[in-house]
Amino acid sequence: MSNADATAPRPAWWHRLDATGGGLGLDLGIYASSAAFAALTAATSTLVTHRHWGSLAAVGYLTATLLVTCQLLVRRRRPDSALAGGVPARWLVASLAWSTVALLPLTWQSIQRAAGRTDRAQEEVLVVEDSGRRLLETGTPYLGPDAIAALPAGEQLLGYTPYQPGMALFGLPRALHDTWWTDARVWFAVGTALALVLAARLLRPTPGLPARNPATLLRGMQAATVFPVCALTLATGGDDLPVLALCLLALACAGTARPGWAGIAVGVAGALKLFAWPVALVLVIWGLTRRAGLRVAAGAFGLPALALLPVLLVDHEALVENVLRFPLGHGLVASPAQSPFPGYLIAANVPAGRAVAAALLVAAGLAIAVRLARRPPRTAETISLICAYGLLAAILLMPTTRFGYLLYPIAFLVWAPALDLPRIGQPAGEEARQGVHLRA
Repeated sequence: MSNADATAPRPAWWHRLDATGGGLGLDLGIYASSAAFAALTAATSTLVTHRHWGSLAAVGYLTATLLVTCQLLVRRRRPDSALAGGVPARWLVASLAWSTVALLPLTWQSIQRAAGRTDRAQEEVLVVEDSGRRLLETGTPYLGPDAIAALPAGEQLLGYTPYQPGMALFGLPRALHDTWWTDARVWFAVGTALALVLAARLLRPTPGLPARNPATLLRGMQAATVFPVCALTLATGGDDLPVLALCLLALACAGTARPGWAGIAVGVAGALKLFAWPVALVLVIWGLTRRAGLRVAAGAFGLPALALLPVLLVDHEALVENVLRFPLGHGLVASPAQSPFPGYLIAANVPAGRAVAAALLVAAGLAIAVRLARRPPRTAETISLICAYGLLAAILLMPTTRFGYLLYPIAFLVWAPALDLPRIGQPAGEEARQGVHLRA
């Protein structure tokens, strides 16, 4: 072995795994395990919408598994064939998978719901559509505390809209016309697809200046579309997917040196849901390292502020009740978001558990803040990783949370390698640190 070979950096274990069989080995594992998850969901879930999704998605994932198996067989016999696991062929399988495991169940449930089935949408779909109707009729998507208290006890939970005002826009089509294609999930899917297509166009490999691994973008798109946590969420509820897609678009803008557009993209996401606000904060800190902090902040926090201002003027008490009091556990009813993560288990089983969980959450936040102050992110890849680990810590430690929220850190983690773009100049210090990270 030559000295050059001995000292050449070796790819990280993740890249070695991802390169197995030209990426087809991991594709096969993803689709096969997802098929098993969907089948298990269809057989055991207590939610009718989830069981329906599982029965359809299992077939879609199994079909994708068979297609990848065929690609592996072709690759073994004819490695030069276009069907032998090339990136375009893998993109085709991923697109077919998303159509069958997310879009088809979504459409089917929407059509059945329009025909009269009342068990074909999760509660968040109803909440968003009701908020769209209220926005059209009253100028605010929120009910005040007195109006919520006047509802029957079993309906008070659905009276809350724990989203930012922009989310109500997805409910406007249903307020204007009652049919299957005005289901809020259809428009969640449209918004998700548009944001992801824009992100893919920004990050696509450039001839002569390719990314280190041209398939990293495909893997990132799989994480945002065909992974079960995303496909299930989009088909049955869906409100988190456009928020996630816009955050990924913001990271793509940052990775291609477009700080102003990064701020706008994450600002639109922040006008939909609070989950985008930590991402916006990290992006602003990144912008400061490029003397573009104000440009990022103008969109990142200006757009959510513009969305809040009209409803604040119409009924500020309703806004506070829905956006602050209810998520913090001080509403008239408790949030049903109680997945058995450490924060929930501590709050439920340890003396003064809520205070302990809150202290752990604050400690995690302070640790991230110290990291940002000492080593502010200088690349989009670093931003994505910080957001992934930060949101994962928050989701695990919050007393009130949902299993589905894991789609955010999972997508950010898998999206990060696609943001490693050599064609975009990066500050030398951070680029060197990323090199050490990738060789670990």
